[in-house]
Amino acid sequence: MPNLKIVLIGCGRIAQLVHLRVLTNLSGVELAAIAESDPERREEAAVLAPKAVVLHSYHELLKMRDLQAVVICLPPALHAETAIASFHAGKHVYLEKPIATNLADAHAIVEAWRKAGTVGMMGFNYRFNEFYQSAKQYILSGRLGNLVAVRTVFSSAAHELPAWKRTRQDGGGALLDLASHHLDLIRFLFGLPIEEVSGRIRSQHSECDSAILQMRLTDDLLIQSFFSIGSVDEDRFEIYGKSGKLMLDRYAGDLKITAPEFEYGRLSQISRELSGVTACVKRILNSPGEQSFSAALRAFVSAASENQTKVSPDLDDGYYSLAVIEAAEESARTGRTVIMNAMESF
Repeated sequence: MPNLKIVLIGCGRIAQLVHLRVLTNLSGVELAAIAESDPERREEAAVLAPKAVVLHSYHELLKMRDLQAVVICLPPALHAETAIASFHAGKHVYLEKPIATNLADAHAIVEAWRKAGTVGMMGFNYRFNEFYQSAKQYILSGRLGNLVAVRTVFSSAAHELPAWKRTRQDGGGALLDLASHHLDLIRFLFGLPIEEVSGRIRSQHSECDSAILQMRLTDDLLIQSFFSIGSVDEDRFEIYGKSGKLMLDRYAGDLKITAPEFEYGRLSQISRELSGVTACVKRILNSPGEQSFSAALRAFVSAASENQTKVSPDLDDGYYSLAVIEAAEESARTGRTVIMNAMESF
């Protein structure tokens, strides 16, 4: 089977550190072209991918029939325009999160995807992280018992933000940048939609840079989440059940199960039960970087190469995550809990 020819649109810091390097080393892929509007970044991209055609605009590249797939790594305010044009050109699309900055644009993207009949995959790469996959399997095993509540934290240390990350309209803020991942993971881990959302948002150093969400799933499971840009680097899930607690700390490389009561014998038993998870953690710790990026892009390449339009996470998942974010923002504005009904149009 010939290599899948891919266009990378947008070559900023993360794209250079992750997407460009993964795509130039992934089997079955030819990174054939790069579109980047910034001249300095175009030069950097040309060095990192010397075999690729590097242009200022993506429009000419989309006209080339031999280029089959597109990876979009642009600021979120540009997602709708670029993704829709790519689908209209018949390309397979991998779109970094969030899907868009508003549901109207997200709806237009989803419609273009469905009309194109090509692969449309969201960049929710943490679904491919072995920590979260192991956590999901443990939850499904029932060994936590009936679930009681969940707490999550996703925050980043203070650093200089690009201009587009400083305003909500351009795609910045803790909800679009960080919460979009956790809202998708909630659906991934528990397999149920969020039914109601209550949110509080604070703008301290940049617009909407901190938020607290209270959520309830359709089975009444309660979830509390804190998101912040400009605090500390932290990414953690704590899942409480009647038979134990699962704590997952991605940055610390830690996944623990504790019993309801502190019993040394019971903890030893649980430790033995988790031997497979421990091995998984060791593999992650011994691997350079966040391997879920490679796994996600590999899944996209596989689906696009074989024209398998059923892929997960897809653009419906991206729409869902953004719908929860907009519900949280509405709650923050009005002071009322919002009942989710945004997916009814689909």
